[in-house]
Amino acid sequence: MSKQISHRYLFLLAAAALAGSLAFCPVIPVNASSEAELRLETHRAMEIQSNDIPDWPDGPVTGAESAILIEAETGTVLYSKNIHQRQYPASTTKILTALIASERCGMDETVTFSHDAVFDTPRDSSHIAMNPGEELSMEQSLNAILIRSANEVCYAVAEHITETTDWSVFAGIMNERAAELGCLDSHFVNPNGLPDEEHYTTAYDLAMIGRAFFANEMLCKITLSRRIDFPPTEKLPSGKLENNIMKIIPTGEYAYEYIVGCKTGYTDAARSCLVSSAEKDGLKLICVVMHDEAPWQYLDTIALFEYGFSNFEKVNVAQTDDRYSIDNTGLFYSGNDIFGSSQPFLSLNQDDFILLPRTASLDDTESVISYDTENENQAAVISYTYRNVPIGSVRVIFSAIRKEHSLFDAAPEDMPSIAEPEKPVIFVNVAYILIGMGVLAGVMLIMLLVRAILRNYQFADRKHRRRKGRNGRKEWKRRNRRMYKN
Repeated sequence: MSKQISHRYLFLLAAAALAGSLAFCPVIPVNASSEAELRLETHRAMEIQSNDIPDWPDGPVTGAESAILIEAETGTVLYSKNIHQRQYPASTTKILTALIASERCGMDETVTFSHDAVFDTPRDSSHIAMNPGEELSMEQSLNAILIRSANEVCYAVAEHITETTDWSVFAGIMNERAAELGCLDSHFVNPNGLPDEEHYTTAYDLAMIGRAFFANEMLCKITLSRRIDFPPTEKLPSGKLENNIMKIIPTGEYAYEYIVGCKTGYTDAARSCLVSSAEKDGLKLICVVMHDEAPWQYLDTIALFEYGFSNFEKVNVAQTDDRYSIDNTGLFYSGNDIFGSSQPFLSLNQDDFILLPRTASLDDTESVISYDTENENQAAVISYTYRNVPIGSVRVIFSAIRKEHSLFDAAPEDMPSIAEPEKPVIFVNVAYILIGMGVLAGVMLIMLLVRAILRNYQFADRKHRRRKGRNGRKEWKRRNRRMYKN
């Protein structure tokens, strides 16, 4: 009996000691960590579609479920992984909201916070603790949206633009603008990306929105700012001071030296998302990673940028493609005119370029000319592909504009400017006209020579006849005198 009691006490003491030791150990979220690792492992095993393109540089393995890398100007897709798969965008939604606000509003406009804008924002979401009736300028609002991802500020900006608290009105504007930017499979229902099953986009669509967003220098500059610092005013008594928590910007934990702009996003359903742009040696890229795990949204983005800068280059077609060389084909020459050699009336746009893998050459590409262009200054567009991948296009533009002034360019100062209706362009071969004029001049010269010869012949004949007549009269007189003497 005493042995049983002693064993029981020993067991209780051991249990108490174990419980005490656990009390001083840090709590490890085993389930959360294992779930994140499982997602990363699953995503890394997914197919990278761009790696299936023949002779295309192999892209890095990423932990994002969807990822894309494009060249900003041409839109050429350099890396693609489930780019058309629907994903929740979380706060990356805000680049579209900020873009619309920058396009429709002046930066000095006043944004007033309504009760709905403040209290429809969940307290556990990103915000800057605005109160009903407080005011920010539109510029301050964009700073709050892009630097601190303030959800209530997104609501207030949407109200300011639509003059209603019905978010669906602004969502309609978002969907319309997204379609204009080339989005194919997006649907937005709110201005901030708070969770909603009907609020979704794709990596490709977010990159298309990014092309317009990162082309705006002001918006890019805001995203890289370290903090917002709004001084106190009558309508903002406490002012605001908030830090930028994005880790890829300068001085951040994963700072990338070539970064141009960025916006992060996170919800439990969306996981970690990042849309960003970087520029190096004149090559500007846009990267989107969606449904990734922290901090891999930064590491995967940097790996994709390095892949793009290392494996692709811009090629200026006007300077390198002799298939459309004016000197070789004469395709774009207007001929010669009476004032000397004409400049070509068509030329390839000197600013247009295509994207090629560094291992490829222009001879490996295929091109197609389209004359279906709505721009009156363009005659055609030449589109290029490499291994059936669109890599950019070049515009054929009208260039028959004299760079030097001449007497014939001047017009009387007092002559009114009259807008004439458009007329069809008629191209005349001036060489044929000059040849015709030469033949006509030659014929006229021959005619003048013949006429001169004939006139000289007739004059000599008349002179001979006159001389003959005078001699005849003298002979007649002599005969008469002889007869008279006889």
